[in-house]
Amino acid sequence: MRYAKCVIIPDDEGLHPLDRRIADHPDVTRELLHNVNLLADETIVALYRFSGKRTVLESILSESPMVNQYQLSSADGEHHAYIHLEAHDRLVGLLSMLREFEFIYDTPLEFTRRGGLRVTMIGDVKSFQAAVPDVPDGIRLKLLKTGRYEPNTDRLFSQLTARQQEILRTAVDMGYYDVPRAVTHDDIGEELGCTGGTVGGHLRKIESTILTQIVP
Repeated sequence: MRYAKCVIIPDDEGLHPLDRRIADHPDVTRELLHNVNLLADETIVALYRFSGKRTVLESILSESPMVNQYQLSSADGEHHAYIHLEAHDRLVGLLSMLREFEFIYDTPLEFTRRGGLRVTMIGDVKSFQAAVPDVPDGIRLKLLKTGRYEPNTDRLFSQLTARQQEILRTAVDMGYYDVPRAVTHDDIGEELGCTGGTVGGHLRKIESTILTQIVP
């Protein structure tokens, strides 16, 4: 089983009008695209993770004529949004291409700082080459690497919130998981500008998220 890790790079119009509007707003950040599916009527359902101001995000979603319906859930400054979108040629074309060439894309998909979407596509290596001419106008695929597909820790790490990722990186860098342990929660909190109790709470949530997925 082979994979191709790519960045989907849309032009200034974006992948979809709603996605472009959210990307352009300074008070909301697209973090992850947990899933996106093309329905039989060519409308689209997507599950996003955002950060930023919930009120701004709600305003964008409620006012957009491209949104059929949405549901929003928020915790710790992160917002998960289930969105049912109206059809749009560019995104419909991209998802149709992935389906035609029988690709499976590993989730979640990550947004890059420049507005691209990093995706790992799994399938027959010959199909990757054949699919390139069918990429819709206005979208470019930048191939990063190919190889044998084996699930790895990148997927687990990407499921953490941005704050959890920062705390985990800091804890590892400072030696919290060394044997013997080199620092305390308070030491990490001092580095990050928060309390030791906050660090401990985040680390417990991080460990729960990761360990429950790796223990058979």
